[in-house]
Amino acid sequence: MEHHVYFWLKEEFKNPEHRAAFEQGLAGLFKIGLVAGGRWAVPAKVMPRPVIDQSWDYALTMQFSSIGNHDAYQVDADHNTFIAAFKDTWARVLVMDLA
Repeated sequence: MEHHVYFWLKEEFKNPEHRAAFEQGLAGLFKIGLVAGGRWAVPAKVMPRPVIDQSWDYALTMQFSSIGNHDAYQVDADHNTFIAAFKDTWARVLVMDLA
């Protein structure tokens, strides 16, 4: 299964120092043994079209070998540490999980 997360940062956290810390936090999530793969990214600078939403700041996509691994990841201590460290920097978060 795949786990997709989109992050909109609060304006005061869009500076290079905060972005670097957030990117390091995102990268650290892939060290959690339950994660089978994935990556984080920023919006691509593609040609604007009415169907494209580039309002977000970061996207995270993760693959899990099972829904059980995904569910275990959600309560993993390192995942919760990431949330606690960065939740105050988010203006919005959107999650979409795919079977």
